[in-house]
Amino acid sequence: MKISKNQYLFILTLILGAYYLVIGIYLNHLGYYNQESIFYIEKTKIVFEGLGNRIKVMGLTSPLLPFYNTFLFSWIDSYLAPVIASAIGTAVLFYIIASTLTKRIEDNFYLYVLLLLFFLHPGLLYAACSGKSIYMVLTFFFLFFFNLLKFYRSNTTFHVSLASICLVILIFCDYKFIWLTLFFVPLVLAITVQSLNLGEKESIFRLFLSFNSPSLRRKLINKTFAIYIILFILPVASVICYKLLNLTHANDLNYFIESPYATWNVLVDKLNFDIATTSANYQLPELSIMVSVRVIYFCPLILVAIYLFRESTYQALTILTPFAFVEFLHIKYDKIFLTYEYYLIFLIMALLCLVFKAQTVKRQMVFKVILFIVVLIQLYTGYIFLSQSLITDEKRFISTLTTRKPNTDQEESMELADVINNLPKTSRVLMDDAVAYPVAAFTHDIQKLTLPYQDLFLSAIETPYRYDDYILIATPKNPFTGYTQLSSRYIPLIKIVNSGVNYQRVYETDNWILYRIVSTQ
Repeated sequence: MKISKNQYLFILTLILGAYYLVIGIYLNHLGYYNQESIFYIEKTKIVFEGLGNRIKVMGLTSPLLPFYNTFLFSWIDSYLAPVIASAIGTAVLFYIIASTLTKRIEDNFYLYVLLLLFFLHPGLLYAACSGKSIYMVLTFFFLFFFNLLKFYRSNTTFHVSLASICLVILIFCDYKFIWLTLFFVPLVLAITVQSLNLGEKESIFRLFLSFNSPSLRRKLINKTFAIYIILFILPVASVICYKLLNLTHANDLNYFIESPYATWNVLVDKLNFDIATTSANYQLPELSIMVSVRVIYFCPLILVAIYLFRESTYQALTILTPFAFVEFLHIKYDKIFLTYEYYLIFLIMALLCLVFKAQTVKRQMVFKVILFIVVLIQLYTGYIFLSQSLITDEKRFISTLTTRKPNTDQEESMELADVINNLPKTSRVLMDDAVAYPVAAFTHDIQKLTLPYQDLFLSAIETPYRYDDYILIATPKNPFTGYTQLSSRYIPLIKIVNSGVNYQRVYETDNWILYRIVSTQ
């Protein structure tokens, strides 16, 4: 029996998914965790096993959609759920790109190139095996631009509607992509001008003709406004609704992007930047004018993509939009490094351009040789970017993968969680999971912990002896000690307020001290 092309792609996707799972589980057993996946693990444990009002945790944890994806697999293993989600999600991304490719191009060479990238590119392995939400960002980034390019060809607003839906999902995978809409505001006019049925080919002359004809001018304005509404109204409405939800339940419109209880990267991004910039070997790699150069160095394939669309100004501008986007992010978030996912979107954009234009190249043999060489270079630069990254999670991933030695980054959190796990079952531990969420994530019984999502947390801080038996304090060496009330200053202050309470050190590490409340008056 002959296997159809769709069945063949499905089998390849299953093999790729299994490959990612094996690597991800292996790295997990070596002790590799990143801050994002640990944050999801802890919040998932709260939702399913915690005590008290968990609605705010479930509805306002951000990024929302990647967090929900971990729910689907937490019944298998709560610690592997993020890894399983990212492995399956990246395999699905491959299937989406591969099925789109094979429908448009008969030549299997391009499918093999795609397979080579998904099997060996360090960035795609990082997206698939780390448990981070990069796979969702890449998937809906691809679908957003795919539907825009389909609209350019068909001039059917249905594709703009699909692009709008993909943009909404993209924003709820990473809120920074809301700024991508800024660069489509002027581009929509160019898209509308190009969609008008005019004999003139050059965009500037088409615009001149449109403004000098009353009927064409009216048609241009109406169509431009309609595309703005279709493309932007759903993302804007969704964000407004979500902000109102935050205001209702947290009394803060921006709780989901500013609170360390709602999102993992508020403190982690600051810490990565502070550690890197205070290092003796630090060299600033992201000067504003150099970001686009770094993108090209990371993804030389994007130059091939731009070349393929060189004859269409507005399509070329669409491809260049992510360059403006990352430059803007670097300027706006000048105290935060651009993470690996913002470079990976250019690889996905380049693959999308190949899907649309690779078959139009006349000298296919020369093009294939150039493409293969560029892909090999890209595999190398992808490794260099990870191995030389200033972000700890990214560097640890590639070093753990290549050396296959145990990763000890979370050893302290696991050690402290083991101490808490061995406490009597009725014990209660006061803990601030804004900074101690790794410890909470590795604690087997989350019900032992008194955490900020619970209504009694503020009362427990004021009078801990009434609610808890132990208190977890951040030491002065802890890099997050300035972001929590439960710091080294807490015990002296609480002794002044409650002089009849004594505190005994039970366990101490470099970053944490576990105190036991031993007596009260």
